[in-house]
Amino acid sequence: MATAPFTGAKRLRELLSDESKIVVAPGVFDGFTARLALQAGFDALYMNAAMIASLNPSVPVIADADTGYGGPIMVSRTVAQYARAGVAALHIEDQVQQKRCGHLLGKQLVDRETYYARLRAAVKTRNDIGSDMLIIARTDARQSYGFDEAVARLEEAVKIGVDVVFFEAMDLEDEAAKVCQIFKGKAAPFLNMVPGGTTPNMSVEKAQQLGFKIMIHPVILFKPIMDAVTAELATLKTTGLCGQQNAAAGVKDAFNLAGLQECMQLDEIAGGQAYSGVGE
Repeated sequence: MATAPFTGAKRLRELLSDESKIVVAPGVFDGFTARLALQAGFDALYMNAAMIASLNPSVPVIADADTGYGGPIMVSRTVAQYARAGVAALHIEDQVQQKRCGHLLGKQLVDRETYYARLRAAVKTRNDIGSDMLIIARTDARQSYGFDEAVARLEEAVKIGVDVVFFEAMDLEDEAAKVCQIFKGKAAPFLNMVPGGTTPNMSVEKAQQLGFKIMIHPVILFKPIMDAVTAELATLKTTGLCGQQNAAAGVKDAFNLAGLQECMQLDEIAGGQAYSGVGE
């Protein structure tokens, strides 16, 4: 009998069971940034994409499922599709369908029962299809209705059967510590670290000390990529040449990062000629 594959979801559950470890997941948005994060040695990635989940199925990919994209039926379909794509965990929130970033003001929320219906549909579907995928309950209630309402929503989410609680937009470190205390032993606390956002910036070490089990950095690559791409394009525009950084890296390094060597090895073993002369 064939053994079940070691999935990203199983790996994420294994990581969360380690009391001494916090799972740090940088935000990636395509195969290239995902491979760079894998090369850097991160244990998990944050993104919503089947292609990224397929690069290394044993590395957990945590995905944003927004509101579930509709009522309970659509939430069920979303969960099933994410699970089949190899996503290790997804979060579903309590904003209205016309949602906005959790660190912006003016968010509108659905009532408790609508939120709970989304979560019940997510948990039931995950269980019915026999998936290991983790369900993360996110609430944006803090800014509109206060700390106590946000906690109450997440406490009910735990009763429904979610694995992780995501208290969005905490604006004080004391609040962050309190959230971790409230949910310790009930569900894994989840921290969204957005520089310049509502939540105070903190290190991985500090987040772990407070009691968070998962910490995502969804926009960590935005500014470095913006700066590098802007500079490279400006150089090409003004001089007509590639910049020194681009020239030094060369296209072959990029090909290797994207899996060229693995493709060459497979082709050679299979007796193919697709990469004949590539290494010459």
